[in-house]
Amino acid sequence: MDINLWSAFVLATSVLLVIPGPTVLTVISYSLANGRSAHVPLVAAIALGDCTSLSLSLLGLGPLLSTSAFWFNVVKIMGGLYLLWLGATLFRSGISTIALPSTPAPTTRWRLFFNTYLVTALNPKGIVFFVAFLPQFVNPAIDVTFQLWVLAVTFVLMAMANATVYATFAATARRILSSPRTQRHFKLAGGLLLSAAGVWALLARRAT
Repeated sequence: MDINLWSAFVLATSVLLVIPGPTVLTVISYSLANGRSAHVPLVAAIALGDCTSLSLSLLGLGPLLSTSAFWFNVVKIMGGLYLLWLGATLFRSGISTIALPSTPAPTTRWRLFFNTYLVTALNPKGIVFFVAFLPQFVNPAIDVTFQLWVLAVTFVLMAMANATVYATFAATARRILSSPRTQRHFKLAGGLLLSAAGVWALLARRAT
């Protein structure tokens, strides 16, 4: 695994995970309603959910990217365009604010786990995103499938750490995210990162 590409992936993933999305908002809401007892099932559900989405993405992506330089370049270009589109979407949505969900009633750990897993794993946008995002940090000269799984494991571990932080400081996070200015800053940062990744993908040298 190219350490420079892996380091760039860690940096990009760190920014993306901090940006509040459906999973983060679910973590905050359930943590406020259930307290510390929610932390373990929430983090476990997110880990399993991300593993599900990543596995569905990589089962087809790994063999495809290993087939030829042509398909590798096709995925890189299409992924770059998709990341640019996501970045532009975040820039536009930065004008509006995130609708924070109301705090749900306390629930059992099993139902909490199941609901959070569904939010994380069964989002088709997440699967498409992984297909577009991961190949941008892969060196085609090295075993592609191995690199993809290294990136996947890295993402899951970082997602678990991110969920733990948000769950632990749920009240503070909700208070911060209630500020429209903060929400706009999150979205603008995410839009900039995704756009930069898209440009990088489109301008990178193609394998022959």
